[in-house]
Amino acid sequence: MKRKTLHRAIAVASAAIMAMGTLAGCGSSNTTESAASTTESAAASEVVESTAAETDASGETASAEAGAGMDSWEPFAENVTLQVPVYDRGVEGVPDVVNNYWTQWIQENFGDQWNVTVEFVPITRNDVMTDYALLASAGTLPTMLTEFDYPKLAQWANDGYLTTIDMNEFASVAPTYYNRMVDQGQLDYTTINGDTYFVMGESTYYETAYTWQTFVRMDWLEQVGYDHVPTTREEYLDAMQKIMDAGICEHPGGGSMLTGLGSDQNHSFRTLPQDEQEWAMYGDYNIVSLGWEPNKKLLKAKNEEYNLGITNPEYYVTDTETEKANFVNGGQYAYGGYISASMDWLTSFYEQNPDAKLAVVPAAAGLAASYGETPAYRANNPFGVIVGFSSSASEDEIKAAWMYLEWMSQEDVLHTLQWGVEGENYTVDENGNEVSVGDYSGEYQQGYNYNGDYVSVVTNARITGDPEVDISSSFPMDLPQRDELVEQIIQFYNDRVELADQGMAIVDCQFSTAIESESEYRDTLSSLYTQYRDELTMCDPDEFDSLYDQRAQEYLDAGYQEIIDERLAAYEAGQTTRLAE
Repeated sequence: MKRKTLHRAIAVASAAIMAMGTLAGCGSSNTTESAASTTESAAASEVVESTAAETDASGETASAEAGAGMDSWEPFAENVTLQVPVYDRGVEGVPDVVNNYWTQWIQENFGDQWNVTVEFVPITRNDVMTDYALLASAGTLPTMLTEFDYPKLAQWANDGYLTTIDMNEFASVAPTYYNRMVDQGQLDYTTINGDTYFVMGESTYYETAYTWQTFVRMDWLEQVGYDHVPTTREEYLDAMQKIMDAGICEHPGGGSMLTGLGSDQNHSFRTLPQDEQEWAMYGDYNIVSLGWEPNKKLLKAKNEEYNLGITNPEYYVTDTETEKANFVNGGQYAYGGYISASMDWLTSFYEQNPDAKLAVVPAAAGLAASYGETPAYRANNPFGVIVGFSSSASEDEIKAAWMYLEWMSQEDVLHTLQWGVEGENYTVDENGNEVSVGDYSGEYQQGYNYNGDYVSVVTNARITGDPEVDISSSFPMDLPQRDELVEQIIQFYNDRVELADQGMAIVDCQFSTAIESESEYRDTLSSLYTQYRDELTMCDPDEFDSLYDQRAQEYLDAGYQEIIDERLAAYEAGQTTRLAE
């Protein structure tokens, strides 16, 4: 079963976004004092729900009707340049992101048809904000601005990078794209303070995502008496200790340096049901909630593992590529990554360890169980890439962008870009399903994740409508345990469906106003957290509590207090999504 509709928690919560224009005067996004009483806050929530319902019935965003689309298009009388951002991820072995067979194919099949010159603008994936700021200062913003993180788009709107749009006009030009947004329940997320700025792509299986998997050494577990992957923290610690005692691996937990704020996710350490206000103030993983109890529990677990010797004592100078090599070479118990038809590290693993046996960590593994918590997990946002349009773009350029999105939404276009050329990039099996050629490197070689950075403006994944087919077609064909691992991933997906239905899928709070202090303090807090996190991981257990409290206060003083105050003000002003009752 494919879960096509949004989970009720988000469908209900997102209604608040529709009311932002009406409620903008109820509170300032710069407010740093705790706002109204609980009674006042409850009353405000009632106003939000009421206003949202009215907006849904009569507002521009909700009332837009799809138009004629491509049947009504004509080539531009004069050539229009459309600049499209594309992530430059620095991944070896993929084609030049701005000039390859597929960018040329897009030009030939879209640009040449409508007298549009399509130029791709590289954006450094791990430094998005800097790249766009530099483009803005130079007056060279691309026609479209794209990102996965809502707060970044909100900040760009606040900074004047983006223009407002008329959703009726967009629906007329791009009805297929518009209707996809309607089907996904995304229109509520397209406005900030009553003005429409965005359109957005689909986040496939957003609550039940299976594409990231953690693989563990099942053969090691069997050697120490386990017939299953540990699903509680007690089991995990016991298994690791037995692996060390048996001399199988010195530091089976491995580990690598913190590469970004989002690396420390504390969802499985939260007490459910969540307090809605705390969720809004602390729940965004882009800026780590140092000082919040779930973060303390997470770091205390890291401290315990380090002091038990489970963690590699050199983790803080170990980059991700070295960690990957450690797993391949038998130096650690687990490693995770996105599944795809070509997973070179898994292929290398089996070449290095022909007698090894791997297993997938189950979806319901609640490794925080010793703290009395539940196996909650961070779900993806109910939208994929968010698309805004440059405030410096001309009307024709914006129309060309809308046309591009509509053209990209056509099933034949998506299929060609995502699967490539039959007989080269993929074959068709006896059931009529496409099967990727995992090591294809010829003329038609696709970009990162099956041209994902080009089609993400529409969808974040290749889908057939059948999760089992999607999983099987996305996994390497030639691995020794292929069928077994595919079955485990399918089970992972099915378990996620059940967990999501039980309310275990946690989606971050979304703000319909820019949280300006986040931009001001993000870099400072990122640097501090990396330092503090290592200190707290490696300190003596007896020192942990006092050191944590000290560092948490310093973190607050360095800007985090302003962030949570500003988030609280936005929450109490009705400028956020809400949890379901």
